[in-house]
Amino acid sequence: MPASHPPMGDHHHASSSSGSPPPGCPMHQKEAAPPAAAKCPVQHDAPSESSGLNPHNNMPNDLTHMPSPGQTMALPTERVTSSIPRPSSPEEDQAGSGRWEYPSPQQFYNALVRKGWETPEEHVETMVEIHNFLNEEAWNEVLKWEKRWSGSDETPELARLHGKPGQLSPKARMHLSLAWLLPSKFSNEPPFDRHDWVIRRPATGEEVRYVIDYYSAPDNPDGSPVFSLDVRPALDSLGSVTQRISVATEEAWKSFRDSESR
Repeated sequence: MPASHPPMGDHHHASSSSGSPPPGCPMHQKEAAPPAAAKCPVQHDAPSESSGLNPHNNMPNDLTHMPSPGQTMALPTERVTSSIPRPSSPEEDQAGSGRWEYPSPQQFYNALVRKGWETPEEHVETMVEIHNFLNEEAWNEVLKWEKRWSGSDETPELARLHGKPGQLSPKARMHLSLAWLLPSKFSNEPPFDRHDWVIRRPATGEEVRYVIDYYSAPDNPDGSPVFSLDVRPALDSLGSVTQRISVATEEAWKSFRDSESR
């Protein structure tokens, strides 16, 4: 990562997708805009009985696969099953249950229309691929934290998730403040999105909240976009605080040893 980007450790992940999204893609906002404008159009708040959201996938119940008014091209309606486990409910069929599903391109486009975002229809499939890719990368980082903490191969479940676009995490606010003092070390660009994921450890039933800040980084030379995810347990419990301190100490010591060996 360049020096102007927020410092990245082992628990941060920077990856590039296979193509460059269009300028209007909310997952890769290039224009100067307030953080709230760059966000995932799919509703990720925890569902309630009156929210109109499906409690199994946190998608609006009325977000159908039917084309939106004025839509000029057909979009795929197939939904991709993610690698992210979720608690299954007794009334669900076993086939295909137990993992979160991503919205289809048609549902994604309908969500954009509901938000009032103008997006060329031919770019929606690419946007969905980027959306799904970032979520898979975020989950991989969660698994790294969980394995470091438990030392076992037990796979946690994503119990629920909350989208908090425009609501900066304490760490993101700290980075923006430090950018004024150390502009060569910290970026003054805020994350374009934030999610809070609550995972459940099946063996104990314990729930742990993770904070995910989504950053855009300079494109690769071939024009493909680069994203950086800052994934870490929220400081909600003594266990999470201990884990964060342990990892920070480990990374600082590794950095010191690497500098001494040069």
